[in-house]
Amino acid sequence: MIIRIIEKGTESIKICDLMELVKTNPKIVECGAIFSFEGIVRGKEIDKTTLQMDLSTPDIEETENELHDIVNDIKDKHGIIEMAVVHYIGEFTPGDPLFLAVVAGAHRNETKAALNEVIERVKYELDFKKEEHTEDGTNIIMSGG
Repeated sequence: MIIRIIEKGTESIKICDLMELVKTNPKIVECGAIFSFEGIVRGKEIDKTTLQMDLSTPDIEETENELHDIVNDIKDKHGIIEMAVVHYIGEFTPGDPLFLAVVAGAHRNETKAALNEVIERVKYELDFKKEEHTEDGTNIIMSGG
């Protein structure tokens, strides 16, 4: 299981890497579903164009520990066999990956529910600060935005 907060440029892990890692779990033979999610920087919205986004957290180690707690809670709650989650921090441009998650479980319903829960809980529970640099200026969005 890989659960990491990574500074962009220090290490590159892709969604396909996480997928392959999850499949190395000896219990993969008990799985009937693997779901993945790759959150990327959105560059265009109806009312703005994002040129760059800076994502930070005040304490990487603490945030990574909280991410571990979230993943363990979700694994227990949904009976998931394996999960792998990576969240990048640093400076990004549209299309860059920010958040990667792969979940393997026995059946699609609980596996999909676990993936949805990790996406939402990471967004709302971890201490991230997002600065969106747009054509009209900079917007600062704290956790949950």
